[in-house]
Amino acid sequence: MHTSDEDLALIRQAAAEAGRIALGFWKREPEVWWKGSSPVSEADFASDAHLRRVLLDARPHYGWISEETAAQAADAGEQRFFVVDPIDGTRAFLRGETTWCISVAVIGSGRPVAGVLDAPALGEVFTATADGPARMNGAPIAVSAHENKRKLLLSMPDSMRRKLERLHGERIDFAPNVPSLAYRLAMVASGRLDGTLVGARANDWDIAAGDLILERAGGQLVRADGSSHLYNPAPERHGVLVAGAQGTVRRLLDYGAEAV
Repeated sequence: MHTSDEDLALIRQAAAEAGRIALGFWKREPEVWWKGSSPVSEADFASDAHLRRVLLDARPHYGWISEETAAQAADAGEQRFFVVDPIDGTRAFLRGETTWCISVAVIGSGRPVAGVLDAPALGEVFTATADGPARMNGAPIAVSAHENKRKLLLSMPDSMRRKLERLHGERIDFAPNVPSLAYRLAMVASGRLDGTLVGARANDWDIAAGDLILERAGGQLVRADGSSHLYNPAPERHGVLVAGAQGTVRRLLDYGAEAV
């Protein structure tokens, strides 16, 4: 069995090249298709094709889950599988904004064991393993230490923000919403946000790598009942989630319940 450090080295290198591929389309009006109300571009497909080829060539027994291509089951007796979003924040990417990233995680026994978020337009790379620290560009990161402050700096979808502004406007410092959920989790993990609320309908590929990075930075990503998510080879669409330092999660859960 490969170690988590070996898997991290693999996915970090693959994500870096996927980021370079995506940058080749950024601000160049790539072709766009629509999946219902969600855009997908030729950059998403090019990044995904690279990741699938490189990762499954290196780990042919692992399973594969991606936002853009069909799932592939792991070989019999193999528990590990990749969970990939080739560009998380496609809307931001297509608008020429910088807050999008390549998200890759390796799952083992239901939880992420290695994760990387590569934000090439920002020059930021977030990494973690299940038994190591969360890092940004090689330096350790940690969630905000201001768990008891009266006013939390939070980011969330606009629909949730409008509800909470009426109820708790004086207790929340509203940061702009960041379309990339994975990058929002990285912002919480690095202490730039105190927390984030996640509207219903997020998928496993949106959260898997960020979940681990946040956990190793001292935070939590939890469901409405306060439980952590267990990942399985059938990707799940989620209800409301909240993410923050362990000391703020109870407050965030209350806000999340009021914002739906």
